[in-house]
Parts: sequence; structure tokens; C-alpha cells
Amino acid sequence: MSGIRIAILAVAAIAAIGLALIVRGMVTPKEAAPVEAVAAKPVAQVLVAKHDLAIGTRLSQADMTWQAWPADGLNASFVTDGAAPALPAVMPDKAVQKAARAATDAVSTTGPMQAFEGSIVREAMVTGEPIVARKVVRAGQSGFMAVVVQPGMRAMSIPINAETAAGGFILPGDRVDILQSRQNAEAKTYVTETLMRNVRVLAIDQKIDPEKDAKSIVGAVATLEIPAADVEVMARGRAQGEMQLALRSYADIGGAPGRGGQA
Repeated sequence: MSGIRIAILAVAAIAAIGLALIVRGMVTPKEAAPVEAVAAKPVAQVLVAKHDLAIGTRLSQADMTWQAWPADGLNASFVTDGAAPALPAVMPDKAVQKAARAATDAVSTTGPMQAFEGSIVREAMVTGEPIVARKVVRAGQSGFMAVVVQPGMRAMSIPINAETAAGGFILPGDRVDILQSRQNAEAKTYVTETLMRNVRVLAIDQKIDPEKDAKSIVGAVATLEIPAADVEVMARGRAQGEMQLALRSYADIGGAPGRGGQA
């Protein structure tokens, strides 16, 4: 074999080896760079809105829920369940935790969630937003009735007794008609007039909610929700004499309140 042929074969062999090394480098996967593990952070359970809450909403347990919140992101105004923050890895299974919390809420009457029941939303909240004290007003706090009254309405009070308030069976939240009877000076007869119809009762005395299982409240004052345009009608009625409340059926409370007429 001539020297030239040997040289050609040697060059070809070297080129083949080089090409093989290049191809091998291209198809062999590179080792992935080690990913630095992110340390789990402790979380606490924060009381949040279960769904969007409009101004004037009366809170119940169905409106609130607990949500995991990073402990380092807690605000002093947030309401927590009182438990110490824990790592997600050592927290109970979500379903078990939810069931246990629901059972606790159902039995306990003094927990953080129960403390907000019956409160009125003063500032609108969106789903998942923490419920804080400044966004709600509780019974007995200043401004409570101002939040309860619907826009365009006014709260007015009239004196009542068992006879003029359906024997005490009118409770806060009921709808009533307001009637007044007065003597016609010329004909010497009595005329009965329905001053307002379908008016919501806001409170009896200072009670905005009847006591548990209460079927009646005998009070001295009824606070009623009156359209702003009709407050003069009520003021004139008070000046003219005694007014009576007629309890409406739950099947007959549809529609807005309005002025009545003579009967």
C-alpha cells in the first residue's frame, strides 16, 4: 500500500472519529442545573369573604370562610382563627381541615367568625378579601342603623303598643301598612286612611333582631324604613294622632313601599 493511500485512510479515520464525537455531544442530554429548593413558609388561617359582599349585606357564616395566608404577609387588622402559623407540609389534609373547622364553627358561639355574624357590611368586599372590623358595623356600634337603611330611604320612629302593633306579633324585618283614623269634623264621622303600604320594620325599641325563638315583641317604639319623598306624610300623620301598623303576609310583601289612600 502506497504512503499516499495510508495517509488518506488515516485522515478519513480521524475525521470519522471527530464526527462521531461531535454527534455524540449533540444527542447526549446535558445534566440539568440543580434547582435550589424554596423553603416553605408558615401560613395562618385568615377570615375572608366567601363571595362578593355588597354594602348593607348582613353577614352570616355562609358569607365567610377561612383561607391560608402567608404569615409574613399578615396585617394587624386581619382576623385569624387564633392558631399558631404552621408549615403547609405539616398542616392537615384540606378536606379534613375544612370539615373540622365547619364542625367547630357550628358548635362554638364565641369564635372569631361567630363574632361577625349579624354585622352589616359598610364597605363592599370581593371574594377572598380579608374581613376587617373597619369594613363592617356591628349591632350597638355608632352608625349601625345608617348602614342598615337602604339608599333613598329614611328611618322614622312612631309610638306603638300591643293594640296598635298587631298584638306584638310584628317583628323587625316584617312588612306593614300604616293606617290612621281621625274624625271628620263636618260629618262627625271617622275616616280611615292608609298612609303608607309595604313598609319595612327596622327595629322594635332598640331590638333589630328578635331573640332566638321569639314570636312576639311588645315595644313602645317602632322604627320604620320610609322613602325619602314620604317622610312628610309620616310627620303629618304623627301630628294628627295615633297610627296603627297592619302586618302584611309574607306572600304579600313584593314591590316597593308607597303611599296608600283612604279606605
